[in-house]
Amino acid sequence: MAEDCCAPGGNVMIPACSGGSKVGQLSNQAAEELTQKGFVKMFCLAEVEGHLGRFVQSAKDVPEIVAVDGCEIGCAKAILGHAEVPLKGYLMVTGLGIEKNKEFGLEREDIDRVKDAVKRACRGAGSFPQNSATSAGCGCSCCS
Repeated sequence: MAEDCCAPGGNVMIPACSGGSKVGQLSNQAAEELTQKGFVKMFCLAEVEGHLGRFVQSAKDVPEIVAVDGCEIGCAKAILGHAEVPLKGYLMVTGLGIEKNKEFGLEREDIDRVKDAVKRACRGAGSFPQNSATSAGCGCSCCS
């Protein structure tokens, strides 16, 4: 697919927030849709949170993890940090200008905006500060 010409080929694991707000649900929906397209693979954050040994070790062994949080509380980042799982990238949905609220009617425009930001974060994995809201694209024509 042309839109995925820079895709990391599904080798990036995405533990996404699925919290009780619009931005948490946007995080989860974006990760789900990108997984279905083969761009990334979702990773179960609850398994790491539960300190389930083999899942924590699996998370540590993954070469590329880009965490997606809905808001500044940063649950995904905190869970992975507590388990000493290194991140290659980080995205916070509220950093995209999307408001945290309890309106669960997700709009396609917002989902696509989060998906685009996740793609940028994956392309820049390891090359931007972990507290950044987004990262730079890879520089090819499909990333603009």
